[in-house]
Amino acid sequence: MSEALLAQALRSHQSGQLAEAARLYAAVLRAEPRHFQALYLLGFINFQQGQFEQAARLIGDAVKINPAAPDAFYNLGCALQNLQRHVEAVAAFDRALALHPNYAEAFVNRGVALLALARREDALASFDRALKLAPADAEALSNRAAALFGLKRYAEAADSYAKLSASAPGFPNALGDLALSRAYACDWRDHAALRTRIGADIAAGKPTISPHGSTLILADPQAQLLAAKRWVQDRCPPSQNPLWRGEIYPHDTLRIAYLSADFYAHATAFLIAGVFEHHDRTRFETTLVSFGTDDKSDMRERLKRGADRFVDVAGRSDADIARMLRQMEIDIAVDLKGFTDGSRPAIFAQRAAPVQVNYLAHPGTMGAGYMDYILADAVVIPPEHRGFYAERIVTLPDSYQANDAKRAIAAHAPTRAEAGLPEDGFVFCCFNNSYKITPAMFDVWMRLLQAVERSVLWLLDDNPGATANLKREAEARGLSASRIVFAPRMAFEDHMARHRLADLFLDTLPCTAHTTASDALWVGLLVLTVLGTSFAGRVAASLLQAVGLPELITASLAEYEALALDLARNPDALAAMKAKLARNIPTAPLFDTQRFTRDLEAAFTIMGERYRAGQKPADFAVPAE
Repeated sequence: MSEALLAQALRSHQSGQLAEAARLYAAVLRAEPRHFQALYLLGFINFQQGQFEQAARLIGDAVKINPAAPDAFYNLGCALQNLQRHVEAVAAFDRALALHPNYAEAFVNRGVALLALARREDALASFDRALKLAPADAEALSNRAAALFGLKRYAEAADSYAKLSASAPGFPNALGDLALSRAYACDWRDHAALRTRIGADIAAGKPTISPHGSTLILADPQAQLLAAKRWVQDRCPPSQNPLWRGEIYPHDTLRIAYLSADFYAHATAFLIAGVFEHHDRTRFETTLVSFGTDDKSDMRERLKRGADRFVDVAGRSDADIARMLRQMEIDIAVDLKGFTDGSRPAIFAQRAAPVQVNYLAHPGTMGAGYMDYILADAVVIPPEHRGFYAERIVTLPDSYQANDAKRAIAAHAPTRAEAGLPEDGFVFCCFNNSYKITPAMFDVWMRLLQAVERSVLWLLDDNPGATANLKREAEARGLSASRIVFAPRMAFEDHMARHRLADLFLDTLPCTAHTTASDALWVGLLVLTVLGTSFAGRVAASLLQAVGLPELITASLAEYEALALDLARNPDALAAMKAKLARNIPTAPLFDTQRFTRDLEAAFTIMGERYRAGQKPADFAVPAE
C-alpha cells in the first residue's frame, strides 16, 4: 500500500503537482512514520515552496533514519542556509561531501555558507574545489569572485568576473560586479565603456548590477531605480502573506525598531548612536534589532544602553525576525542597511510593521513597494528628483544624516613628519574609499599637484591593488608617485585626529563623501565638493549646507578645480573659511544631535498619525524649528 502511494506521489511530484504529492507523501508517513523517502521528499516539497523551517525539520528527521544519503544532507544544508543557520548548514554540506566527495554543488553551497560566516579563505577553497569538478559552473565562478572581493583581492575578483561575463553572458550582475571590482582596485580599463554597457543593460531590463553597486559607480538615479526594482523582483519580492494586515496597534507610545548588521564599532553606529540616546522615552519606545557581529566594543555597549531594548537576532531567519517584530507590535521599522553588505531586506518584504522606512546606509531608493518612506533632505532629493524613488519622500529640515556630537577624537595627533607628509607643503586630502576615485577626478587632482609647488595628495591606503594603480596613474600623468602619500588604516579616534594635518579635503564624484565628509568637518577640515545628480552624489553638499558652508559646493568639475587652486594659493581665504567652520561646528544643525532627533521624531509622529488614521504613505516635509 505504502509503495503504491509513494509511486503515485513521485509521479505527482515529477509533474509539478506539489500539493497532491505532499498529500500522498503525508499518507505514506501516516502508515510508515519512519519512511525515509517520503519524509525526505515531503521536506523537499516544503523547500521548493519556501517553507524552510518545515523543510529543515523534515529532512533533518529523514537523515536520522538514513545517514547515508548525500542528497538529503545537501538539501538539509540548503534549507538551513535559507534560515541563516550557516554553521549548521556547513556541517550538513560536510556530511554530504563525506558521502560524495565529488559533489560540486555541495562545495558551492558550502562556500556560500562560509561567506555568510565571513570565513572567506575557507569559502574560496570550497569554490576552487567546485571548479575543479565543474570548471564551467557559473555559480561557482561568481561566488569565487565574491570571496576574492571580500578578501580585498580586487584584481583577482575582477579577473574572475571578466571570465564569468565572457563564459556566461548575461549572468546576473556579473558586468556590474566586474565594474565594481575594477573600481575598488582603481583599475580604469574600459571605465567609460563598462558604465555605458551597464546603463544600456539596465534600461533593457537586464539584471546587471546590484542596487547598492549602482549607487556607488553610476550617476543616473533613473538607472539606480530600475536596478533596484529588478533586484527586488528577482530576489526579494513582497510576500503573498504579509504579517501586518492593516491592524492599528493601541499603544500610548510609538514603537520604533531600528534594524541593522552594523550595531558595533562601525561607521553607521558612529553616526546614529547619539540619536538613540536622545529619543524621548515618554513618546517613543525604541528597539535595536541586531543581525550582525558582536565585536565586544565600547560602541556595542553604548548602543545597548541607548535604547529601551537591544535584541541580538544573529543566526535567526528573516521569517523569524519578521514574526518577532509583528508579535512586538512594532509601529515603525527602520531599515538601516538597505542593500549594503549584510542587509536583510526579506524581513521587510514580509511586511513586518505597518510603516517601513529606508534610512541612512543605502544612498538611494530600494525600489520596493513594501518600503513606505525614505528619509532625505531638500539637497539629496530635490523636488525634480522625486520620480526616481519608489518610496514616499520625507524631507527633513536640515541634513538627512544623523551625527553624534560625542564623536571621539584622539588627544594626540601625529606630526606631519610622522605621517609622511611635508612640513611646509600644501596637503590635499581624500579619505574616501578607493572605488569613489574616478579617472576624471584623478585628472583634476594631478593638475592641482602640478600647479601647487611642493603639494601632496594624501589618500587612504585602502588595498594594495589600488595603491599600486594610483601610483602608476600618477606617473602616467607626468608626476612622481612620491607626490601621493598613503595613510594606513588605524583606530577611529586616531584617524579622526590625523585629519588635522591636511589643508583641504577634495571630494569625489559621482559618489561623494558621506560619513567621511562629516568626520572631516567635525575635526575642522574643509571639504570641497561638486553637486552630483544622484542621492549618493549630493550627500557632501547636504552636509556642507547644514554646517553653513554652501560656498564649498561647486556646480562643475571646472569650478571645483578652480576653487581648490584658489584656496591652495590663498592662505588667508583658506584660514577665514576654516575659522567660519570652527565657529559653526557648535551651533550649526549638522552636529546638533538633539535637534536632529527632534526632527526625526516629528517625522515618525506624522508617519504614525497617517497609518493610525488609515491613510496611505505620502510625501511630506518636517517643518523647521
